[in-house]
Amino acid sequence: MKVVILSRAPLAYSTRRLREACLAAGYTTRVLDTLRFSISVEQDDPQLYYRDKRLSRYDAVIPRIGTSVTLYGTAVVRQFEQMGVFTLASEQAIRASRDKLRSLQVLSRHRIGIPATVFVQDRESVAAAVDRLGGPPVVIKVLEGTQGGGVILAETVKMAQSIVETLHRARQHVLIQRFVAESRGRDVRALVVGGRVVAAMRRVAQGREFRSNVHLGGRTEQVVLPPAYERTATHTAQIMGLRVAGVDMLESDEGPLVMEVNSSPGLQGIEGATGVDVAGAIVAHLGEALPFAEVDVKQRLTLAPGYGVTELEVAADGPLAGKTLAELALDEADVTVLSIERAGEVIPHPRRSQALEVGDQIVAYGELETLKALIPRDALGRRRGGRRPKRRPSLP
Repeated sequence: MKVVILSRAPLAYSTRRLREACLAAGYTTRVLDTLRFSISVEQDDPQLYYRDKRLSRYDAVIPRIGTSVTLYGTAVVRQFEQMGVFTLASEQAIRASRDKLRSLQVLSRHRIGIPATVFVQDRESVAAAVDRLGGPPVVIKVLEGTQGGGVILAETVKMAQSIVETLHRARQHVLIQRFVAESRGRDVRALVVGGRVVAAMRRVAQGREFRSNVHLGGRTEQVVLPPAYERTATHTAQIMGLRVAGVDMLESDEGPLVMEVNSSPGLQGIEGATGVDVAGAIVAHLGEALPFAEVDVKQRLTLAPGYGVTELEVAADGPLAGKTLAELALDEADVTVLSIERAGEVIPHPRRSQALEVGDQIVAYGELETLKALIPRDALGRRRGGRRPKRRPSLP
């Protein structure tokens, strides 16, 4: 198998370890600079050129896309995808995880704990945002900061206003987050590979620093994750569409709170803290996953007229609760239940004997009119499909 590692830093620890693991697996491997590619877009013939020479055929790509080259780097990954080359991280997943606001928006729709967050665009909104978060102190973050950069603790409302104003002048978009006091200076990183946690560490800030990042001097230690943290990490990676992910979580009184999801997690800190061959686990998963490239359903699958995919919730007053799939005879009605999510656990391709419970989230494919009849109605008789967000009291 021929593997290309996209990286601008061939001597960096993570790149070297991945290359070593690929060579140990018997793969022909090259490390290529992401910015040295040219992208040729032609009908029926998407191609890549490297240093102005047409790139030979590769079987798989391991992207290590830095924040500073996200736009061009993801375009290169997308071109590999259009050429039919397997990519360990899809272009779409990289972009979604790189944007802190977007990733939190995606996770907020699922049963994933996240710190309360507000996105503001003007100084006048800061005071109200801080108040909604429970008052100062608050954490201010730029949307695409890495390794603790662009993360600032504001002790007062005035300080928050000044920081936001300064960052906006520098053309930075910022988030304001609730400060989780009980986790000050500590967080947990879980390294998820192929849907399971292969290694986990706790990062502890030193001195008066509240950021625990290793690049800022944070100390690392191996940790055995409680089941709730392991479930949160694997579910987060799944939701974000990442085969390999570093999931950073705060240890709060409410349980795990996901701060950030990294599509190109560094390996030095976690391999050093745990002794786990994470690079080897990544390359082993690459070999297992190669036949199963990501499929963009909207781009590649043409559904028959009148058919589609929907998500719906099993409601107490609906037609699904307490019944098995066999009793509902959905398959006879041209509906296939693809998966059931229950209390954070996913039941893939459920059997006909599977009973449905109130609160289950179902993803189903089938004839649209039949699917429509399964969607419960609210008090006004309106259909309410999909996952319903938690309701909070409105401001007067």
